[in-house]
Amino acid sequence: MSLRKRVREIVDVAKPGDSLSKGFDIFIVMLIGLNVVALILESVKSIQAFSPRLFSAFEFVSVMIFSLEYFGRVWSSVEIPKYHKSVSGRLRFMMTPLAMVDLLAILPFYLPFTGIDLRFLRVMRMMRIFRVAKLGRYSQSLQMLQRVMTVKKEQLICSLFILLLLVIVAASMLYYAENGVQPEVFSSIPASMWWAISTLTTVGYGDVYPVTGLGKLMASVIAVLGIGMFALPTGILGAGFVEEMSQRQKSSQCPHCGKEISGTHIS
Repeated sequence: MSLRKRVREIVDVAKPGDSLSKGFDIFIVMLIGLNVVALILESVKSIQAFSPRLFSAFEFVSVMIFSLEYFGRVWSSVEIPKYHKSVSGRLRFMMTPLAMVDLLAILPFYLPFTGIDLRFLRVMRMMRIFRVAKLGRYSQSLQMLQRVMTVKKEQLICSLFILLLLVIVAASMLYYAENGVQPEVFSSIPASMWWAISTLTTVGYGDVYPVTGLGKLMASVIAVLGIGMFALPTGILGAGFVEEMSQRQKSSQCPHCGKEISGTHIS
């Protein structure tokens, strides 16, 4: 077995019996978790001031490990049949969602050496939270969620489009109903969208609200519609999970006797 193929097996999700690959998976997941904890603790000024060098050292070591992991994945990606070409295959692999997440996990560390404005870097450093998304490579639950969202993507896109239309209609209605009385609050339709979103999501901060009779009537109807409309994507995902679980249950049953298939069951 070539070194490149072995690296591919190690960085991929572990196969049964491959203890080295399994150990690597556990190590990476633990390192991701520690990075998330460090990111949270670093945001507490008293903790960050207590030992700033410790956070910096941990960040440096983590980025070096994640960088080696990333380049190992890119280098060995040609072992995957659809990425077998040495240059174009690796470039295509680098554009996949998980590879982009891996790159975003290490990119903020290298940005200071490019001379980019430091105020922009403070925002870019928050991209370290993308390390959480790397857990999707190892989590069956997140993989199931991905499959459900892929199967139900048309329904989800349709429901989100309807929600967007409802936000626009709600903002437009309240703008024309309230602009004459509250020109500083409902100054434009885009400004009214803040009220529409907070009302449709049933958050209702109370900083923007109608005062006219017509505006209150419209707001009441819109609030009731919001309860049902924002439950629509949840219902679609819920139905998708039920279908996925049913398919998995059927695939694990014997087609002849209906019993669970195990290593010792022979139909």
